Amino acid sequence: MTGLAYADSRGRIFFDDTRAPLADGGIERPPRHEELIPAPPGTVTAMLPGRVPLLIGGGVVARRTALAALLPAGYTRLLLPAYRRQADAPALPLFGYTFAGVIDDQLHVAAMRTDESEDWTPRYFGEGELEALLRARQAEDPRNRTLAQLAVCSRDYGCFTAQNVFLERGEAALPVSPTCNAACVGCISELPPDAGMPSPQTRVAFEADVDDLARIAIRHLERVPGGIVSFGQGCEGEPLLRVTTIERAIEKIRAARSDGTINLNTNGSLPKSLHRLIDVGLQAVRISLNSFRSSVYAAYYRPAGYDLGDVLDSVALAVDRGLRVSLNYLTHPGVTDDRSEVEAMERFLGAHPVAMVQTRTLNIDPERYFAQVGRPAEPIGMREALRRIERLGISLGNFTHTH
Repeated sequence: MTGLAYADSRGRIFFDDTRAPLADGGIERPPRHEELIPAPPGTVTAMLPGRVPLLIGGGVVARRTALAALLPAGYTRLLLPAYRRQADAPALPLFGYTFAGVIDDQLHVAAMRTDESEDWTPRYFGEGELEALLRARQAEDPRNRTLAQLAVCSRDYGCFTAQNVFLERGEAALPVSPTCNAACVGCISELPPDAGMPSPQTRVAFEADVDDLARIAIRHLERVPGGIVSFGQGCEGEPLLRVTTIERAIEKIRAARSDGTINLNTNGSLPKSLHRLIDVGLQAVRISLNSFRSSVYAAYYRPAGYDLGDVLDSVALAVDRGLRVSLNYLTHPGVTDDRSEVEAMERFLGAHPVAMVQTRTLNIDPERYFAQVGRPAEPIGMREALRRIERLGISLGNFTHTH
């Protein structure tokens, strides 16, 4: 039996093997044994203030605070914690809340391993080590505003792709756009004042210069065999709104370097702009979406001047032109695994097989997300939904791969 893991009002974690918790998979139900794994290294526990855990058989546990787990990179969430929200409960910040329970006095989480990469394992720096790297690299290009922004992202937000610029490894970030044509409910870089919470990051406030971008990219490809440079990062808006800048930067990069991979992370809203970038040498694209259903997509992304049809047109275009295409699929139990969602996904990807679907745990208060997009009619389970992707012959993962 899975026992209850909970927190007290001071945030201390306790186990109770005599109580069996419910989980939330779109409907509240007991977790299944095959959905649980021992909490992997890097798991962080998080108390859910103003929320009490639900038990199998009915009822709540008064004076106990519901507990969730936040998963490390390379794992995909299968279930949410089940709880009752009290009237004065605050909004939850933008994290990926995962069901956690106890088996044999060990914390277990509802998750499955979906990728491995040394580039994405937790990084630990000695005192002053990262700061020294940032100073040394910036001293070589002191007027480069994009490099200065990447230093902020590396130091203040622990962004891996920003740190890669200074560590000279893997996928390097090239943020380019301060504006966006979507107003995502869970945007990590810009939320309206009435959202009830701050964004975890501050969006880049300037339009990147072509030469600044090209210098960063060229150096990275010189120093990193098989390296990747990527436009479109978490600290910015939508890069396709700066298509001319990216187009000119790609031309400069390719004039200097023929090796490595030039990638774009995008919401895919502007197929004609994507076409221009493909024509000048874009090799890979990762397109983000939360759903293959128009109503669910629009409820979360709140797009301005485009719709899901444009996004899917961009995917089809990139596949047809031979790019390495990945989908950044924002997953959420009870939405991603609703039967109607899975069937819509199978119809589209069956006709337009991308190279990889990268699952991303959608960081948001689960109640807020369900309020936006609705609860499922028929959830089939996250594990089965992910298997359906693999049955199409499409790789499942979490990180950008070059082959």
